[in-house]
Amino acid sequence: MGKIVLPSNIFCAPLAGCSDLPFRRMTLKYRPGLVYCEMVKMDALIRHDPNTYRLLDYEPSMHPIGGQLCGSKPEIAAECAKIIEDLGFDVVDLNCGCPVDKVTKDGSGSGMLKDLNLIGDVLSNMVAAVKIPVTIKIRAGWDSSHIVAPEVTRIAEEAGASAICIHGRTRAQGYQGPANWDFIADCKRASKTIPIIGNGDVVDPISAQKLFEHTGCDALLLARGTMGKPWLIEDIYRHFLGEEPIVRTGLDHRDILLEHLDHIVSYQNDRRALLDLRRIGCWFLRGGKNMRHLRESLNRSKSALEIREMICNYPWDEAGIFDAEPIEQAIYAHIAPSP
Repeated sequence: MGKIVLPSNIFCAPLAGCSDLPFRRMTLKYRPGLVYCEMVKMDALIRHDPNTYRLLDYEPSMHPIGGQLCGSKPEIAAECAKIIEDLGFDVVDLNCGCPVDKVTKDGSGSGMLKDLNLIGDVLSNMVAAVKIPVTIKIRAGWDSSHIVAPEVTRIAEEAGASAICIHGRTRAQGYQGPANWDFIADCKRASKTIPIIGNGDVVDPISAQKLFEHTGCDALLLARGTMGKPWLIEDIYRHFLGEEPIVRTGLDHRDILLEHLDHIVSYQNDRRALLDLRRIGCWFLRGGKNMRHLRESLNRSKSALEIREMICNYPWDEAGIFDAEPIEQAIYAHIAPSP
């Protein structure tokens, strides 16, 4: 990617509200080629907002690591990219994919897909300001009537971006319905030299293989598939190496969940830790048998200690082998056969 060599082409996405320092500690156990912090707003970064800078916390062991910017003002894009570089990040990314209203209302995130010239201006300013690789993450388009991903690919290439990631949904879809991998394949055909990173509906090794085969993309960006399954990275590596899959039981889920819990408690204040633990606890319980009562108990919990006791006292050996989640089963129903 640009002038840097990454350990692999399996990356972990910047997930707003999720990929904080504890989350990245967990995914890094399984050796992704690149991790990103949560996105930060350009306006807040340039104001040196302390909460924004906290989103960029990382440890030396987390390299290579990327920082992601969200904003639509070319006049501050260069300075913000330089801040990311000066903080020691290996890559800086421009977010043109976030679909939420509070981001798009000022033309940021996927709102930038309505003004492709603006994307080119922001990217060009970022590239000119830093020596580290500049990447961009987009959705296929604002809606199904305005698919612009191939055109943005050409714009990013001309602006000097080192890679572009395409999420196979439109902004109008949000996170509903299957990702259309044809859009990623179209970008691969539109590219002359810029590497294409595929994103959307990669939830296990088989879907990872299918995305590579269907699109010809150069790398994968894992996102929601790693929530409660940080070992997804390792599972994908083992699959491509021809190694037997690791069967993870309820007890395995418990141990990893407790480890994630410890990272959260050591990093967050008590109130924030409690909220985070309720949320990530539910991630790890998906797909197990008879998990409803534990999930409801976690949501009613009053302290981190109470959550730990609930988890430790639960009969995890009765949870059995965790089954595929409904989202995974739905994905397979919509994946076209490999060409």
